Amino acid sequence: MAKDTEKLIRQLSLISFLMANRRPVSALEIKQEVEGYSSMNEDAFARRFYADRAELESLGIALKVDKPSEGFLESELYALPPENYYLPAIEFTDAELAALRTALALLDGQFAYAEPLRLALQQVSWGRKSPLSSGADAPIEMAMTASAGGRELSQRLAKIETAISRRKTIQFSYYTMQSDETMDRKVDPYHLLYQGGQFYLLGYSHERDAVRVFRLSRILGKVSYASKAEHDFNPPGDFDRRDYASRADWQMGSREGTARIFLRDRIDWLVERDYGEYGAIEPARNGDGKRGKGSVFETEFSSSRQLVAWLLGWRQNAAVLEPPELAAEAEERRELLRSRHSSGFETAKPVSRPAIGDAERRGRSNGKAETVIRPERFARLVTLAGMLIDSARNDRRLLTADVCGELGITVKELASDIDVLNVVNFGGGTYVLYAEVVGEEIEVDPEAYGDSFAKPARLLPLEAKALVAAIDFFGDHLPQAGLDTAREKIVAALGHDPSEEGLQITIERDEPEIVSAVNDAIAANAVLKINYYKENEDQFTSREIEPYRLARGPDGWYVGCRDRKRDAVRHFRLDRTKEAEPTGERFEPSQHVLDELSEQEWLSVGEVTDARVARVWVSPERARWVREERTVVEELADGALIIEMPFAGTSWLVREVLKGAGDMVVLEPDDAREAVLEAVTEKA
Repeated sequence: MAKDTEKLIRQLSLISFLMANRRPVSALEIKQEVEGYSSMNEDAFARRFYADRAELESLGIALKVDKPSEGFLESELYALPPENYYLPAIEFTDAELAALRTALALLDGQFAYAEPLRLALQQVSWGRKSPLSSGADAPIEMAMTASAGGRELSQRLAKIETAISRRKTIQFSYYTMQSDETMDRKVDPYHLLYQGGQFYLLGYSHERDAVRVFRLSRILGKVSYASKAEHDFNPPGDFDRRDYASRADWQMGSREGTARIFLRDRIDWLVERDYGEYGAIEPARNGDGKRGKGSVFETEFSSSRQLVAWLLGWRQNAAVLEPPELAAEAEERRELLRSRHSSGFETAKPVSRPAIGDAERRGRSNGKAETVIRPERFARLVTLAGMLIDSARNDRRLLTADVCGELGITVKELASDIDVLNVVNFGGGTYVLYAEVVGEEIEVDPEAYGDSFAKPARLLPLEAKALVAAIDFFGDHLPQAGLDTAREKIVAALGHDPSEEGLQITIERDEPEIVSAVNDAIAANAVLKINYYKENEDQFTSREIEPYRLARGPDGWYVGCRDRKRDAVRHFRLDRTKEAEPTGERFEPSQHVLDELSEQEWLSVGEVTDARVARVWVSPERARWVREERTVVEELADGALIIEMPFAGTSWLVREVLKGAGDMVVLEPDDAREAVLEAVTEKA
């Protein structure tokens, strides 16, 4: 029998033994009665029992220890109070459960935490209809999920998750983009963050003697523990994990200064909605910018280049007021764009034309075809035991296919799990249950002996994180109300918020009134009138749309619809929609429109597949960053790159090149090159 299986049987038997005994028991009794300990000598038992206690505690299951005022360690008494093991009852409404089921159905197989999410939903919906018994009929398309990175990244996540909960120092090789170096790192892991389509680790770097942020896709090879100790560190009490999630790209690192940026009224509402939490916005005073009506955005910055790149993307709608050196840098970058897009720009000679490998495109993979994280088997066994005991006590047939479907496992894995549970006992030859797979059913002994697993156990840290992360991933975009209140009830039952101590999901938030109006219109087949800001063309447009579904793409949430003005299928970003109001008119849904919406692959891949392609030069200074995200077609002698960028509209390409802050130059087509030049010479 494998050591991991022996440990699982031993830990589950320990739980069952302590729960079956209503009185505290001694270490000697545990050694004599609990499966797996009796054959050990005294020293081996002391080590194993201490290790099992520590591991159970890291899973959220803490034993109560009564220590004598004087005497030997052997005099300690141990117990497992029900409140330390069982999950407090959570009274969900039907709407809340429906919203949770929809979230699971939409994320199942795509979310990096989909399997622990399954188990968590089994636990919190105990005694109610299975969370997988009804699929999601919600008009939602998840074209971008929190699974990017595939099998290798999932393995890293699993190791780091365990290290965070067990307070274990980890070691790995890391590629640092800024220095273009790969170094071995030793890190105390504090927190995981999902932001902008990527997972990040926040932890104390021993080499830097400071807290650092590590992007998981830049970790090379395996993640390993630095020692064999049960615990290596205690997180500092004054470390604010959530602080890093409330920073903009230009605020990652040591503070350089504070910028004051004038915003024209055309975009100030949009900046306040999307970036307001990264600074403060107030109406412009006389003399601020001298550019007409608008606002002033005051924000701290750590990277002037990042802030200037963001600012240039707004074209003439934004300008630096203070400090003078930042304004000068912005003008230098603008001049660089002008000069490099004028005639006569020459590139170095090509030295290679690389084939595009997975390593160069890893930033663009959605990971759907890869294996995702396996949940901790301990949680699955506890959940399965409850399902088996419940079926026996209620004389309910248990179909093999149903159990495999609900737990996301194969028949072989199910049989292996049942074999483990059949050995779990609480001493004196009394076993928790006996079950076996017989054809299409699972037969369970109707005289189940143990009550330990007859009620839902507390959520393991990984399950709790998965459940809250899934809720945070959707925000208020599901048509069913209930995710917010379900989250409140889950956090209350847990006694803490998992997003504050393990995994934090930060994604774009949209105006609640807009989201609500769109969802209501989809449900009622109602025509909507929207006031929409076309960012790439810097203009507002009024449209009447027939909304069909919400879609989560690489850049945010979209409404998939028929645009009545153009009589065509379109996707409009919710965060670029200033107002949305029903017209009072209804429309008849069209299968043709639904088919067209389903065929729009650009939502998943992040590129327009049937578009023109631009050849773009990238400076040697930015080549490393761009290589992660784009298709490299030529490497040049001076370290610069030539990349290909598919685009449907020239205005989109112009904005992306402007955000390159002079380090990206359109070589062809000519009309796109000229459009960039025009954009950086236009007057405010």
